[in-house]
Amino acid sequence: MSDHSIHHPHDAHDALHGHTHGDEPGVHYSLKDYTTGFVLAVILTVIPFWLVMGNVLDPAMTRFVIMGFAAVQLVVHMIYFLHLNSKSEGGWNMMALILTIILLVIVLGGSIWVMYHMNANMMPGMGDAAAVTGHGNHDMQ
Repeated sequence: MSDHSIHHPHDAHDALHGHTHGDEPGVHYSLKDYTTGFVLAVILTVIPFWLVMGNVLDPAMTRFVIMGFAAVQLVVHMIYFLHLNSKSEGGWNMMALILTIILLVIVLGGSIWVMYHMNANMMPGMGDAAAVTGHGNHDMQ
């Protein structure tokens, strides 16, 4: 005779915390979701490549457009491949991601700001040094 009411020690722990086996919380992704992510990633890669190779826009504008496409592609990867959304892990993954982005913007923006101002303010007048000494002239005389 087999007794189907035999409980394992971890069953009591799971029951106390509301866990059941086979009922994993969260979003389950399908092949359609992965395919959508892949197609979006390819499109978001091909368009900037075409902009650069075809010399479609002004180079300064192309930089900003490529950075925009990169930001959108980052979001696509996070949603479709890393499965980060406001529902996963009770929203804590999204909060950690937002904090990481804020810190990254502060560090990168601050670094660029410091380097720009160091370059502009460290050696005033050095930009004209080549004209004063004549060493900036590459003509063979």
